[in-house]
Amino acid sequence: MRSEHSRRLQLDNELTWRDLINGEIPPWVMRFIKGVGKAINRYRMIQGGDDVLIAASGGKDSLALALALSLRRKWLPVDYTLRALLINWLEHPIPPQCLDKLAEYFDALGIYFTIKDEKQFPSSFDGDFNCYLCARNRRRVLFTYAEETDTKLIAMGHHLDDLAETTMMNLCFRASFSTMLPVQEFFSGKMHVIRPMIETKESVTKRLSETFALPVVKPVCPYDQTNVRARLKPIIQELSHIDKLTREHIYNAHDFSSCVMPNRTDDKQIIID
Repeated sequence: MRSEHSRRLQLDNELTWRDLINGEIPPWVMRFIKGVGKAINRYRMIQGGDDVLIAASGGKDSLALALALSLRRKWLPVDYTLRALLINWLEHPIPPQCLDKLAEYFDALGIYFTIKDEKQFPSSFDGDFNCYLCARNRRRVLFTYAEETDTKLIAMGHHLDDLAETTMMNLCFRASFSTMLPVQEFFSGKMHVIRPMIETKESVTKRLSETFALPVVKPVCPYDQTNVRARLKPIIQELSHIDKLTREHIYNAHDFSSCVMPNRTDDKQIIID
């Protein structure tokens, strides 16, 4: 006789992301979505009527974020608009068939999806290229698009592991105890970057991607496995073998009490997750 665990595994393996959209949501996926909602509520990231731009990379994390932000709208008393922007670097283009699958995914989620073909190496570039310059160029494109569409909220797919790794990078290499913020202001408050999965472990987005066959685009970055963040990841994992709450401890060591979206009205807040 098969165990209950085996039956649950078989059930998960028979589902796809389309089943999630149709309402067949297993308890562990619901916990993930509600966890995202709790972070949104804690930092007052999104309220009714907001227009949110998802920074879509095609990776598992941004696809999981899109899923959570879209599905939770089904049981909330207020609504918000979602759009997603994927930056397709001309030097490392994403195959057309992969772009088609991503477009199908976002369309099924009710998310306006845009692809922008851009040069990874800007015209002003001169010298060695690195992850920082790439991220800065990507952010420039995101902010430009957000301004063009009058979108003031940009949602990033960073998770708890990213926060822990960033903390270690800044501590070990910059002598600074700092990290990415749940809510980050830009241009004197004209735009805000929000990170709704800041309290979610990467293992959850990985399981979600593998179990429900999210249309993940494989990394095409030549620096993907050689950057400092990739080299710190196994160190965080090793620390977690000593204390499984390592990531949570790093998160709780930071003071995010001031990282709350300003000028939010209580009647539009979403507080039922």
